[in-house]
Amino acid sequence: MQSNNPVFRRSEEFNRPGANTYGNQTYAGNGAAYPGYGQAGQSDPSTWGTGTPGTPTHTPASTGPMTIDSVVQKTGITLGIVIVSALATWVMTPDIENGAISGGLISAVMIGSLAAFALSMVNSFKKVISPALVMAFAVAEGIALGGLSKLFDVQFGDGVVSGAVIGTFAAFAGTLAAYKVFNIKVGAKFKMMVMAAVFGMIGLSLMELVLSMFNASIGLFGFGTLGMLTAIAGLVLGVFMLVMDFDFVEQGIANGIPERESWRAAFAMTVSLVWIYTNLLRLLAIFSDN
Repeated sequence: MQSNNPVFRRSEEFNRPGANTYGNQTYAGNGAAYPGYGQAGQSDPSTWGTGTPGTPTHTPASTGPMTIDSVVQKTGITLGIVIVSALATWVMTPDIENGAISGGLISAVMIGSLAAFALSMVNSFKKVISPALVMAFAVAEGIALGGLSKLFDVQFGDGVVSGAVIGTFAAFAGTLAAYKVFNIKVGAKFKMMVMAAVFGMIGLSLMELVLSMFNASIGLFGFGTLGMLTAIAGLVLGVFMLVMDFDFVEQGIANGIPERESWRAAFAMTVSLVWIYTNLLRLLAIFSDN
């Protein structure tokens, strides 16, 4: 069943059941068995320069199938880069004194956010996942989150940043436990509804960004009642995104897809966790301000 999530839709392996099943008929990535002699694409054995007659001189290397260990490892690396980049940004940017926010801190948030958004779009729609681009996304996201967290810490204090961090990992653990204990099944309609809501939120965010350039705002992502409602909706969407991530990882492991797809799973879960963190951060800031 084809996914409505662009992160996984670009991966043929995630969307083809039974792909790369060892002891079965095909390897993931082309969807067809290797052609035999006399079929298109096979050269005459007499033209081979070296090797045993009737045997190709080069066999494509296999890195093995994706496993839960490889997903955990790649996700740990990606999240580690986000955390280190965030901490480095927090330490290296000037402190906020007497309410004066430095241009360097604002630049870190803006540049990091734009770079992370651009790289997330590339990674989401890229057919062959690139570990380097996933890690570059993690660096950019870490820079943006480090600057944003520092702003929230100075403005609201009261442990909003630490609370958001703890809450994010608690949401991850709780969602994973619920997914396994209740054996949650993800249907096509659920995926379509979640992704439509996600793209709707992204569209509203871009609209608010454009309005802010003209000193206008609807308040969808502010700290009022409307902002609180969008933060709650965003938090729920983040949990739903994690459920979809778990489902796709489970499908991918069952299908024996290539190990490199662990990076795609790591990217998707990092996006979901960042989504949850930013909405939790805003929600705690609203409660702290009241």
